[in-house]
Amino acid sequence: MYAIIATGGKQYKVAEGDVIRVEKLGVEAGSTYTFDQVLAVSNDGLKVGNPTVDGATVNATVVGDGKAKKVIVYKYKRKSGYHKKNGHRQQYTELKIDKINA
Repeated sequence: MYAIIATGGKQYKVAEGDVIRVEKLGVEAGSTYTFDQVLAVSNDGLKVGNPTVDGATVNATVVGDGKAKKVIVYKYKRKSGYHKKNGHRQQYTELKIDKINA
């Protein structure tokens, strides 16, 4: 059984017991979080929503927050002596999927 959820402008395919990293949600570690935007659910057959499946939710437990690996952004223009180096670390929330309610 799996579900496709939408959060943070992205879509994730999840099953019970999966650990996923999503955009930072701002909730405390150890608390539960419920996803209401379930785009599709598959248990016996595939059920696709328009745009979401009515009454379907996904429950998850927050494992913790963190920062991803650093991405280097380097800007350079030839012949003018211009170069700029910048870094970015995206914040994320790690979740463990507990139950898919179809």
